[in-house]
Amino acid sequence: MNIQTRFPEIEMKTSAVWTPTADMIQKTRLHQWMQAEGETDYERFLERSTNDPKWFAQALEQRLGIVWDKPYDTALNDAGGIKHPEWYAGGRLNILRSTLERWADDPQQAGCQALIWEGEDGEVREISYGELAQQVNNVAQGLSELGVKTGDRVAVYMPMLVETVVALLAIIKLGAIFTPAFSGYGAEALAARINASGAKALITADGFLRRGKVIRMKEEADRAADLCPGLEQMVVVRRLGREVQWNPRDVDFASVQACDGSQCQTAVVDSQSPMMIIYTSGTTGKPKGAVHTHAGFPLKAALDVGLCMDVGQNDRLFWISDMGWLTGPVVVFGGLINGACAVLYEGSPDYPQADRVWQIGARHQATHIGVSPTLVRSLMQHGDAVAQNHDLSALKAFASTGEPWNPEPWMWLFDVVGQGRYPIINYAGGTEIGGGILSNVLLKPISPITFNSRMPGMAAEIRDTEGNPVEQVLGELALAKPWIGMTRSFWQEPERYENSYFDRFPDTWVHGDWAIRDEEGFWTITGRSDDTLNVAGKRIGPAEMESILVSHPQVLEAGAIGVPDEIKGEAPVCFVVLHPGTQQSPDLEAELFELLGSRLGKAMRPKRLHYVSELPKTKNGKVMRRVIRSAYLGLEAGDLSSMDNPSALSDIRACKKSAA
Repeated sequence: MNIQTRFPEIEMKTSAVWTPTADMIQKTRLHQWMQAEGETDYERFLERSTNDPKWFAQALEQRLGIVWDKPYDTALNDAGGIKHPEWYAGGRLNILRSTLERWADDPQQAGCQALIWEGEDGEVREISYGELAQQVNNVAQGLSELGVKTGDRVAVYMPMLVETVVALLAIIKLGAIFTPAFSGYGAEALAARINASGAKALITADGFLRRGKVIRMKEEADRAADLCPGLEQMVVVRRLGREVQWNPRDVDFASVQACDGSQCQTAVVDSQSPMMIIYTSGTTGKPKGAVHTHAGFPLKAALDVGLCMDVGQNDRLFWISDMGWLTGPVVVFGGLINGACAVLYEGSPDYPQADRVWQIGARHQATHIGVSPTLVRSLMQHGDAVAQNHDLSALKAFASTGEPWNPEPWMWLFDVVGQGRYPIINYAGGTEIGGGILSNVLLKPISPITFNSRMPGMAAEIRDTEGNPVEQVLGELALAKPWIGMTRSFWQEPERYENSYFDRFPDTWVHGDWAIRDEEGFWTITGRSDDTLNVAGKRIGPAEMESILVSHPQVLEAGAIGVPDEIKGEAPVCFVVLHPGTQQSPDLEAELFELLGSRLGKAMRPKRLHYVSELPKTKNGKVMRRVIRSAYLGLEAGDLSSMDNPSALSDIRACKKSAA
């Protein structure tokens, strides 16, 4: 399909609504870093960052003050090309030293807040760097006594709690690898990630609060654990003190935390040693385990958050997220490496009132508040009053990520919530990227819904269907050179990693987003160029949803697509072919909705479910999701030459009419 025909009404002209003053620019950490490197022009600095990646890598780690146990031999060994760069080759470290230990050892910083946590019930906890280091040492010692060692994988299925951060850092201290899972996942989705990573232990909670209700995590974790033969132990945080079933594999987090970690040693590992496996979903097959290293993702997070978003020492970063999505780890490492305080919130950002997110920002004097377009769209429905009469005087900027904006909510956040005073740092990248490709830097004007710059170190381009760089034309967002923070590979699937991003154009990472850059230099991302569903910023592969539907004994085939949604940005719609002789019924539909909700989590339940007689397929039997989507939404279908059964389109079109 011609990409221009898919988005025929792209508005090319943009205009800035926020422009930094000279004084603002000079005070930013990015400008000060540039000056220290002898650069006075941002565009020249940006070009140098990608033209000379070895210089950039060395300048970055020195600016961040990364602590090395053994200095690296070279900042970049690029013998493996763009697919397999080796950053800080020969170096040895544990990123925990730079994230936490150096601050805890500093008398001036040890007493400063590292974490502020607020529960949905109003409970607040504040943890200093010194206190956090002690808790991490104790939990690391406890995990070590349970048998966790360097190289082991530990799954973390937790709400946003202080204990969640403690657990991640304790795992890293031991040289083990953490794999975070979204707190809203059902048992099957969680089990798939535990089994794929080969995790020997799972850390979870008895439950948490959301919209005033108890979310029963332990029961879901138990069901997942029963599906994981390699899982040896489950460590349980008693967040709510609920009565839960206790199994022989279960260990109370409190007993782990009660260990004496004063002599617990921090493991020293190679710079390229895995630190995190975080799963992201593609358009086909099982979730992909993006491997991130000690000297990769944490430095990228610190660059993006600290130097580009201007989060500095003792600033307070509050970003509504979950540790199972990349933003959660970005907040932890991006905040702590820069000596800032991460503000965590457990529950729903609009409960018990729709202004809860602004209350939290004001109460804890957040300097940066991160939101998603979906959240802003949902808050707008409650009127302007929900965003007013809150003291946001400590604020420096808003941030957003996860999905494309549309103009109205962007302007509402800027004008109504921010009173036109605070820039919105639009930030787009991905799990495999390790952070952002495009962003708004505070050295340049900002316009609605766009990005004013590629990130330093990111050789971003827009390519046409032949792989040629283009300007002012919609095309594929691509990266022409390696960058710090990119996934090392997919866990135990190196061929899948290479095939996922490098099979379109030679020596080029194709990200899977449509993008355009206008004549004024503003970038816009219009959506995914693949089939991945992006539900309120949470990505899931349609194949995961389809496989669950097909597991029902009455379902023969299934197809899942994403459609525009006013609140979530995109919502799943599923199409089901039943076995011959099976009758449609409200009870069956309820069963299928419940099946998806129980296995993937309620947040991933489809907007609608339609019954069809057949699904559009290629001649080799592959379901054509793009054709389903175009027929359902009445869009240009594009090339149908590979389609085997054009008659299937009439069913899909009829579904849309019945849903209207």
